[in-house]
Amino acid sequence: MTEGVPLVIPEVNPHHMAHCKIGKGTIIANPNCSTIIALMAVTPLHKLATVKRMIVSTYQASSGAGASAMEELWEQTRDVVNGKPAAPKIFPVQYAFNLFSHNSDMDLDSGYNEEELKMVKETAKIWDTKDVKITATCIRVPVMRAHAESINLEFEKDITVQEANAALAGFPGVSVIDDRVNNRHPTPLDATNKEDVFVGRVRQDISQASKRGLDLFVCGDQIKKGAALNAVQVAEQLVKNSA
Repeated sequence: MTEGVPLVIPEVNPHHMAHCKIGKGTIIANPNCSTIIALMAVTPLHKLATVKRMIVSTYQASSGAGASAMEELWEQTRDVVNGKPAAPKIFPVQYAFNLFSHNSDMDLDSGYNEEELKMVKETAKIWDTKDVKITATCIRVPVMRAHAESINLEFEKDITVQEANAALAGFPGVSVIDDRVNNRHPTPLDATNKEDVFVGRVRQDISQASKRGLDLFVCGDQIKKGAALNAVQVAEQLVKNSA
């Protein structure tokens, strides 16, 4: 969040690093994984109808907390299945067959944790706007790889499901899985070890009288696009800028 340091998702805001070149002492920051996954899905819709408000609930995999957290989930799952008590080490509560509030530091005044506040602050910086209202609830779930996010959006003008799906399908790095007939939509396993962010369950928000609201479900591998791949893409863009 340092002023003057670009926070970049190359598909979303490459113009923020247009002045950056190799040999210029440039620092370019990689956004938080949850923010990257959300904005890969929401940005094409934002370009189409301008988001006014975004409500995000995340379901975050153990790999987001590192290899030791993945090992803890595996060990606890094995122990519980075999009738043994789970032994929490990394997290303060049982992880296997459970979910809990994200383990980042909590702001005691607001009640938001650091992960949630990152999504709010980083989105405003990446989109270069203070007009979008954002709130988030981040939860750790017993999944090995790939985060999932349920996102509710309110727009400045009407947007249909058909328009949204077309915009998503045409956005680089996004794949749509939205098969209502067979109830087939993105899952963390779809996204595991994949470079794309997967979007589905795109539907009109029936709580709004107009067609200015959408709900969608998003899955992305937070080690791939949520971290390492995004950093590589930033480096590739930097090389292009320096050519």
